[in-house]
Amino acid sequence: MMIKETSLRRDPDLRGELAFLARGCDFVLPSRFKKRLKSFQQTQVQNKPEKKPGTPLPPPAAFPSIPQPLSPVPHVNNVVNAPLSVNIPRFYFPEGLPDACSNHEQTLSRIEAAFMDIEDQKADIYEMGKIAKVCGCPLYWKAPMFRAAGGEKTGFVSAQSFTALWRKLLNNHHDDASKFIHLLAKPSCSYLEQEDFIPLLQDVVDTHPGLTFLKDAPEFHSRYITTVIQRIFYTVNRSWSGKITSAEIRKSNFLQTLALLEEEEDINQITDYFSYEHFYVIYCKFWELDSDHDLYISQADLSRYNDQASSNRIIERIFSGAVTRGKTVQREGRMSYADFVWFLISEEDKRNPTSIEYWFRCMDVDGDGVLSMYELEYFYEEQCERMEAMGIEPLPFHDLLCQMLDLVKPASDGKITLRDLKRCRMAHIFYDTFFNLEKYLDHEQRDPFAIQKDVENDMPEPSDWDRFAAEEYETLVAEESAQAQFQEGSFEDYETEEPAPPSEIGNKGNKIVTSSLSEKCGKLQSVDEE
Repeated sequence: MMIKETSLRRDPDLRGELAFLARGCDFVLPSRFKKRLKSFQQTQVQNKPEKKPGTPLPPPAAFPSIPQPLSPVPHVNNVVNAPLSVNIPRFYFPEGLPDACSNHEQTLSRIEAAFMDIEDQKADIYEMGKIAKVCGCPLYWKAPMFRAAGGEKTGFVSAQSFTALWRKLLNNHHDDASKFIHLLAKPSCSYLEQEDFIPLLQDVVDTHPGLTFLKDAPEFHSRYITTVIQRIFYTVNRSWSGKITSAEIRKSNFLQTLALLEEEEDINQITDYFSYEHFYVIYCKFWELDSDHDLYISQADLSRYNDQASSNRIIERIFSGAVTRGKTVQREGRMSYADFVWFLISEEDKRNPTSIEYWFRCMDVDGDGVLSMYELEYFYEEQCERMEAMGIEPLPFHDLLCQMLDLVKPASDGKITLRDLKRCRMAHIFYDTFFNLEKYLDHEQRDPFAIQKDVENDMPEPSDWDRFAAEEYETLVAEESAQAQFQEGSFEDYETEEPAPPSEIGNKGNKIVTSSLSEKCGKLQSVDEE
């Protein structure tokens, strides 16, 4: 309420009540205030002298001045000032950070000079290796360069076409990941799909000195290439989108591993992606399960892996489409060789980040992003039934649940998230407890302090997958050697002779492996898996 009458302000009783009212006092009654205000106004009207025409208004009464703090008079500006422009430097470079010191013209001059040394200035795919080195790229970039410059259509690449390609690449793509994506990807695509890697890997199979023995077994080229592609996507494609971006390439070690192929003649020393021994182990495991050898396995076939160590409920979840690509698994109930590569690596290395995500998707039955106590009990029920069938008394679920919660230490009570499992570094024990009986019993027999020591050890060691592949390869090679010598009639000599050193086994292994695989697939037709 605005009170303008000076006389009204001077009433001490009313001013007191107004002050109480302004402070929100509860005992000031509004009705009493209105009556008092009305009576005061009537008194003022009765005492007011009548105003005569022409009579000037009386001057206002003088009141003692009250000192007030000086305050600047606000200046009203009707003009709205434009916001100040702040120069924020660019911080996002999807094609890589440009290098201001690089001299592109000098690089292009070296490329033109390299083409001058080639007959007719036309390079085939083998001569593109020299051009790749001149460009400052690894040797095995030559196949992507050859295809990107149009060499696949004509069988050669001219100096003019490649110079135009490389000039455009230098101007628009500024780091190795961006250049690699541009060279391999389809036109107007900024990502790589699985089929985009085939020309690159076929060139590795054809020219790498560690794979020369595969020239006599062309039927295994597609199998090896499929295995390498799946391992690349398993490790690099962290988004599970089926499309590898330049950001994912930058965060991975793929380009560094690809560059190592030029320096290392023994491809088995490069355990990431390209190892032939790893391919041999994966393919032999698949062959044992694929009873009809049509490069597909059923749910019953997969359940036989490792003497039915995995529970039926987790196998059902795998075939439900939770972790497989395409509709073949859901529609026909069959798993391809490519999907089996993901399963085997995930099964044998549950510490791997992709493996943790793989099994989390399988256990998350309702797909809400958390593992509830109901879902844990659902998978543990089958474990209890299997232990009881073996004469082993299972731990009650309530007691087991307390152990698992102490193991994982979830951030929220009553639910376990993917972040919790990655953070605890004990995901392999957690998963084996609920769907792999053999490994669960192994963990139960181990010393818990030894398990904790393994977790706290930060020293670089071979992964669980590398150890498994190395052990299985030695076992398979030994079996093939024994079978070969038995067929030759020298089995008695094999028992008495001293074991060959690992180097000799490694040298003989590739020949034995190739002949064994050739026998296994002698009747197979070429099958497209994807």
